[in-house]
Amino acid sequence: MFGGGGGGLDPRKMEQMMKQMGIDVEELDATEVVIRTGDGEELVFTDADVTRMDAQGQATYQIVGEPESREASAGDDAGEAAIEDADIPADDVEIVAMRTGASEDDARSALEATDGDLAAAVERLESEPQ
Repeated sequence: MFGGGGGGLDPRKMEQMMKQMGIDVEELDATEVVIRTGDGEELVFTDADVTRMDAQGQATYQIVGEPESREASAGDDAGEAAIEDADIPADDVEIVAMRTGASEDDARSALEATDGDLAAAVERLESEPQ
């Protein structure tokens, strides 16, 4: 259906197609990835390949590796706040601040309130009375 064998598209051709569609792909040099589930378990990836894809203002992360399961550790609130801040990329904060003329703190607050949606954060800041 898609041609014979070869395991799919040439990686360079795939990268060109993704750039044309406005998708930016970046390999991250992650040393550890931790996923905390609602039932008190952690999935810990210590040697994972992590890829970030940015498309239409939305970041998607792909983790490839085998996790270890462990019971979630009791973290302090400061650690959780640092994780929440890491959810909003600095580039996104800068884009919203530049677009709206708002401070970076206001831009970050708007992004947090809109779950990282760039367009909604800009709209939110532009609609606020000056």
